[in-house]
Amino acid sequence: MSSSIPLRHLRRLSTTTATTATSSSSISISQAKSKLRTEYDPDKALEIYSSVSKHYSSPSSSRYAQDLTVRRLAKSRRFADIESLIESHKTDPKISQEPFLSTLIRSYGIAGMLDHAMKTFQQMDQFGTPRSAISFNSLLSACIQSRQVDKVPQLFDEIPKKYGGVSPDKVSYGILVKSYCEAGQPEKGIEVLREMEKKSLEVTAVTFTTILNSLYKKGKAEEADKLWSEMMKSGREFDVASYNVRISYLQGGEPQKVKELIDDMSSLGLKPDTITYNYLMTCYCKHGMLDEAKKVYEGLESNGCNPNAATFRTLVFYLCLNGLYEQGYKVFKESVRVHKIPDFNTLKHLVEGLVKNKKIKEAKGLIRTVKKKFPPNFLNAWKKLEDELGLVSGHAGSGETQEAKASTG
Repeated sequence: MSSSIPLRHLRRLSTTTATTATSSSSISISQAKSKLRTEYDPDKALEIYSSVSKHYSSPSSSRYAQDLTVRRLAKSRRFADIESLIESHKTDPKISQEPFLSTLIRSYGIAGMLDHAMKTFQQMDQFGTPRSAISFNSLLSACIQSRQVDKVPQLFDEIPKKYGGVSPDKVSYGILVKSYCEAGQPEKGIEVLREMEKKSLEVTAVTFTTILNSLYKKGKAEEADKLWSEMMKSGREFDVASYNVRISYLQGGEPQKVKELIDDMSSLGLKPDTITYNYLMTCYCKHGMLDEAKKVYEGLESNGCNPNAATFRTLVFYLCLNGLYEQGYKVFKESVRVHKIPDFNTLKHLVEGLVKNKKIKEAKGLIRTVKKKFPPNFLNAWKKLEDELGLVSGHAGSGETQEAKASTG
């Protein structure tokens, strides 16, 4: 049963951890972020956050740590605790500063608590906090994060009329575009884009890419390509993310076309990133060109990139698909070294393949490793798999027994 942390406990916890930090050594924001990324226990996450939140005056410095903590609590459906945590910040003298208050609106959005985000926005007069596009954009983003995208156009229209100090900026319009695209209406997003052009508002690469991605997802590749050409002719500057969206919809096609787009990027002074190379690697894999895919993977470092979890997931998946389980295991070991381990389903295929090929020691080693690395909620799935494959020590059909039988034939 999930526990609930009253506000008084939050304050006591914060005081206790602060005292501990002073008596030994204070934990920095970067250390807190690192711990929070791998801490899945919501109580421990809250304790880590509480130990640093009081020591930083800049809202941006602790915002990421706050976001991670709220995510951990939300995943455990600890909404009362989220409310206690965020509401406790409203007694902070910095509450009259718009950037600080906006982080609270943002956090409520991350938790999917849009009504609380709205209430916080409405309380700004009470706190003597000025309103501008900063808090307005936080509220619009909270709608997106709460998956209530239909609220964005409504608030975009209502709030500037109600509060004179609020005037939508290019970010506001970008969020409006995103709301239409996430609702599966990229054509309305294009209408907003035209409106921005008329008002001489900059159409950011992010906004353009959002529309492009939505068009491709809707199967409107011709319209997407037309928009791309139009933007190119108008001298619009694209970024790596824009090219990655185009490449992502080519990864099922010919590898040569993907390579041509990568060359186009480079000619414009844009540096392909890990996502770019992942798409090229996937394209090779889909065409059965595993040697070429491995060359892309092995060349990441020389291209100034580091593999991410998707890199390892893709390569391990296709190596397993082609029965190359030992190679897949080597790639897995590298993923552990760099802390970018693939997902459960990918590794499940790898373990099953290793057992099938009598690589029992490797299969056991893999499961032993991931049980330490995966969140606690995956432990039962791994234990079930161990049992199904006969890898549990002392099991009647244990892997060693299977291996022994196979070797004595």
